[in-house]
Amino acid sequence: MALALAGALIFGLSFHTPPSQSAETLTGLANVIDGDTIDIGGTHVRLEGIDAPEAGQTCARRFIGTWGCGSAATKALGKMIGSRRVDCEGRGHDKYGRVLGLCRVDGRDLNQEMVRSGYAWAFVKYSKTYVEVEAEARTAKAGIWQAETEPAWIYREKRWQTAETAAPNGCAIKGNVTANGHIYHMPWSPWYGKVRVEANKGERWFCSEAEAKAAGWRPAEVH
Repeated sequence: MALALAGALIFGLSFHTPPSQSAETLTGLANVIDGDTIDIGGTHVRLEGIDAPEAGQTCARRFIGTWGCGSAATKALGKMIGSRRVDCEGRGHDKYGRVLGLCRVDGRDLNQEMVRSGYAWAFVKYSKTYVEVEAEARTAKAGIWQAETEPAWIYREKRWQTAETAAPNGCAIKGNVTANGHIYHMPWSPWYGKVRVEANKGERWFCSEAEAKAAGWRPAEVH
């Protein structure tokens, strides 16, 4: 999951367009946060049933070397959306409070297209909706399927476990105070290793995203 843990990449879109919202739908211009998360008028929407590579994740190439599959997935979703309106059908919320959504642009299923193009896995732990589409992408060796690649959920789990052993009381999320406000970095953030938590500046460690958000901190942004 991408757990949307990096902030919004802006593809010529506006933060200020108010969405039209009901219990079932969320509609408006969107900012891409990562390959499976967008922001519509300040509401984070997690594309249901898929899990894209994390922002700092790399994947193996078909023959040799690696490529930035995480940043490529984010760019791919941004290109699919462009400056058009996004319509998301709400399917409840995840444990982080994000809206789970089936999102479309001009009727095009973004969730499905991310899997079909090889920029996301079918997140079978929670949904089997895109299993057949994933099989098509695997056969075509599209994107993440061009070589053996570690799924995003395993990538996150390994980095959390490594960070947890070194963090105070196992609380591995770094809270950083910057000129742009109070932000937090998850262990798979591209800058996690470079961030130092300095208590004398009001910085701190968090044990969960919910704790960080409740304290008024926000995810780090990717540009």
